[in-house]
Amino acid sequence: MNRTAGNRTSANRAGQRTGHRLPHVLMAAGMLYFLVPLLWVVVAATKSQADLLSSPALWFGEEFSLVDNVRQLFREDDGVYGRWLLNTAVYSGLSAAGATALAALAGYGLARFSFPGKRLFETALLGMIMVPATALVLPTYLILSEVDVVDTMWAVVLPSLLSPFGTYLVRVYVAESVPVELLDAARVDRAGELRIFWQVVVPLLRPALVTVFLFTLVATWNNYFLPLVMLSDADLYPLTVGLTTWFNTAQQEAGTRVLFNLVVTGSLLAIVPLVVAFVLLQRFWRGGAATGALK
Repeated sequence: MNRTAGNRTSANRAGQRTGHRLPHVLMAAGMLYFLVPLLWVVVAATKSQADLLSSPALWFGEEFSLVDNVRQLFREDDGVYGRWLLNTAVYSGLSAAGATALAALAGYGLARFSFPGKRLFETALLGMIMVPATALVLPTYLILSEVDVVDTMWAVVLPSLLSPFGTYLVRVYVAESVPVELLDAARVDRAGELRIFWQVVVPLLRPALVTVFLFTLVATWNNYFLPLVMLSDADLYPLTVGLTTWFNTAQQEAGTRVLFNLVVTGSLLAIVPLVVAFVLLQRFWRGGAATGALK
């Protein structure tokens, strides 16, 4: 009996260890799945054109050509990559800032004010979250073409200002994290609604606003289909569309003017601003969590 009980105890402990290890194994597999493409880009950007086509995919070539690739990248086509990088930064910065401001105002209004049709608007907001953004590109193109906005920077920025997910996120965050008593106390002190929003609500919304900002920034930075449809002037292209044109050129003119190494190096440099943005803004998440813990 004692031996049988001991065997059962050992089996239970082994099962518990397996159960504890399984989430770590799955997490490691997921990290590997996402890190391998990034590792390939980093390694490939250090190779020359010849090494890129001949050496193993996940190993360095005979020469370290990252500096030469970067120099050639910014010289190609009269330095058009720098223009594409600037365009992408402008599109993403304006879209992220505008979408965050609109989401903050709309989400706060939905959470703390009552008005006719509020329930219908909230239902429509959830419906808009379910609609893929690519499905709205062609209707948006037809609308913007009527007001002569197509083939301008506003054709990319204006559609990106609307963030149904960001609005819903702020609405939920306000409902859970901004006490009504705090707003009533500010009104008793004769503070106006705009002052209450700016001095009381916005500081409490910092983690949510940073989340909306980063989500919109990344979505606009990586957006391909919208600028592809809206823009025809190469000087207005963002990085996604510009690098795609180079990649197509590399495929069509493989015997004369190969650009694969520039496309890979440009893709690596395109990631750097997003990494910097996450590193610089993550402290606001930590600050918001600490503030919530102290309260």
